[in-house]
Amino acid sequence: MDTNHNLQNIVERSMAIRNKYHKLEVTLHGEKWNLTEDALAFITDASLVGRNIMSIQNRWPNQDDKNILRSKIGECIWWLIVLAERSDIDVIDAINEFIQNIEKILDATEPLP
Repeated sequence: MDTNHNLQNIVERSMAIRNKYHKLEVTLHGEKWNLTEDALAFITDASLVGRNIMSIQNRWPNQDDKNILRSKIGECIWWLIVLAERSDIDVIDAINEFIQNIEKILDATEPLP
């Protein structure tokens, strides 16, 4: 299966979910979250990824549950898709461009001893 097709499907589903959340936000608060609020929600979830990593490494007293970590990593990826799309950035192009640039840099670097 084509990876871009699968990722495009995830982007579309992510935005459909975000639009449903927007409707809920309007119902609960009278307006949808703005881009800054979305970014703050992402940062909160990204921090929880860090805490959960520390927890499964026995470096933070918390639930040692990889399912929580798995869910939070998925949620962070979802937030990044939402943030990119709301910022008029094609997330698939951004990922491809980033990977291509890093590959070029690393391919041009001589191997370390």
